[in-house]
Amino acid sequence: MSQTPENEAVQQKIDELIEVAGITENQALIRSIVSTGIGLGEDGADRLNLKITSAAVEEMRNAFRLFAPHRGEHKVTIFGSARTQREDPLWLLAEEVATKMAEHDWFVVTGAGPGIMEAASHGAGEQHALGVSIRLPFEESPNMIIAADDRQVSMKYFFTRKLMLVKESRGFVCLPGGFGTMDELFELLTLQQTGKMIPVPIVLVDHPDGTFWSRFKTYIEDELDAAGMISPNDLDRVLITSNADAAANEITGFWRNYDSLRWFGTELVLRLRAEPTDEEVAGLNEQFAHLIADGCFEKTPARPAEVRDNDVPEAPRLVFTPAQRRIGELHRIIRALNALESAPRSAAKPSQ
Repeated sequence: MSQTPENEAVQQKIDELIEVAGITENQALIRSIVSTGIGLGEDGADRLNLKITSAAVEEMRNAFRLFAPHRGEHKVTIFGSARTQREDPLWLLAEEVATKMAEHDWFVVTGAGPGIMEAASHGAGEQHALGVSIRLPFEESPNMIIAADDRQVSMKYFFTRKLMLVKESRGFVCLPGGFGTMDELFELLTLQQTGKMIPVPIVLVDHPDGTFWSRFKTYIEDELDAAGMISPNDLDRVLITSNADAAANEITGFWRNYDSLRWFGTELVLRLRAEPTDEEVAGLNEQFAHLIADGCFEKTPARPAEVRDNDVPEAPRLVFTPAQRRIGELHRIIRALNALESAPRSAAKPSQ
């Protein structure tokens, strides 16, 4: 909104509305959201555009409310075909993976539909299953494990649904599926490759005799990699397995030593569970010199902003300036951190 006297009066009314509503936190962001809505009216946005905006914001609010009581819990999203039947080995495998994640006290998030989604919800159990469903004219209603309003949220738009299936989780498991599953997987890979999402473990699961993911890998290597459309070995960030224990261990083990990260300009701070030795830091500098734009890995205390935000200020830290074109390779550094001799022996849970 441009700052005319009329708009200054509108902003004053917005401030008054925020005060009447009793909103005391994040007022600037709330003011921006309300101002944007009024700005759409000033722009003369047509009814369809306004309906899309209104529905998207409402759906996101509903999803935020679903996840809010579980903010401190750790979540893995499981994708897969809605058409997989109960007698299919993939159903049983999805159920087993979800069961093992629930045993680690992780919540299992699915698309809330039938097939692999229902198998994963069933494996997780009512206490560990959450769902983000899509309203389709031909698809069944949310499966009974998460049918209650406090276990699932229904979406009209795929883009808001995909956002919520990804936003809350710190690990992802994909089983064979159709266009929807592949869309979700490729978006995950794109977000990881471009650094638009924090590094997370991704596991592709198939039954022992299956070729779904092996052929997928061949296509990626023979077509995308060979043509220079992706970086060499971009798929190294993904584990392909037919073993439920291996899948669960990949998700939990990714957080064995690595905890979280935070950007400060071009510098990246990596928070760890255990402080590396000076010799280990020297080894990291040698191993990953090609991923560093300037300087080297250095130990660092929590920065004032991290202390202010209570952003795990007690955790040991490494700081470095990554080469921006290589940001998609952060997972290699994280795996090296998890393999350090100083790293804890047991897997942990990521900070939320």
